[in-house]
Amino acid sequence: MNVLWEGCRVPDIARDARSCYVLTMTKLLDQALEAVRDLPPDAQDDIARVVLRLVGEAPPVTLTLAEREAIAISKAAASRGEFATDEQVRAVWTKHGL
Repeated sequence: MNVLWEGCRVPDIARDARSCYVLTMTKLLDQALEAVRDLPPDAQDDIARVVLRLVGEAPPVTLTLAEREAIAISKAAASRGEFATDEQVRAVWTKHGL
């Protein structure tokens, strides 16, 4: 017997959120969420905040004083034309396995 649950029809035996979402998501989004499940909780929360922000369902992020100061320093450097070289960017990517 099928029942209407959270906007989708699923068999009674499969009444869990994952079954429902798998039926209503694109394959790529399902693949992304599967990868996120293996991350630590804090990383999962970071990704969830980004997604909610993208769809307009999250409040703006409140920055700390240190974060606001770092952004001001970066903007000032950019206005002076001070940017990382291609070599510096590649070094950071390599350091983080990108």
